[in-house]
Amino acid sequence: MAIIKTVKKVTLLGSLLMFSGCASIVSDSSYPVAIQSTPDFANFTITNKSGVTVHTGVTPTIVTLKAGAGYFKSESYSIKVSKEGYADKTFVLSSTMDGWYWGNILIGGLIGMLIVDPITGAMYKLPADVAINLDTTTTASNNQIMTIASYDSLNEEQKAKLIKVN
Repeated sequence: MAIIKTVKKVTLLGSLLMFSGCASIVSDSSYPVAIQSTPDFANFTITNKSGVTVHTGVTPTIVTLKAGAGYFKSESYSIKVSKEGYADKTFVLSSTMDGWYWGNILIGGLIGMLIVDPITGAMYKLPADVAINLDTTTTASNNQIMTIASYDSLNEEQKAKLIKVN
């Protein structure tokens, strides 16, 4: 009787390993990603490759993003960061193949390799953090524009507005 119970347990364990994906067991399909900027407290918007906004917030923060976009499709995100006084910057975050996905070959998990991991997105991974450096802008304040022109090229109205500088 004890032998039958042991055989059942071994069969159940073997079935679980055979019908599950290696990356699904060891990894995950969603990952926490730290979004950081220099300077801090910049606004950001994350859109997926379908153009859907999946998260908005202020740096620094941690967001959870899915690594897969469907059956055998990796996900990529566009992160637009903006802050007053700085030029907007966009960063593309793409998922990559998770090394644990290839573990299916070692344990014979054909179903895991062709069905479970691709459907769940566990065959892909995302980096743990994103750091974006913003550049200061040099735009003219108060809509003032400086134009260099010769005196002879000005009309009478423009000449009347000139201020003499010593």
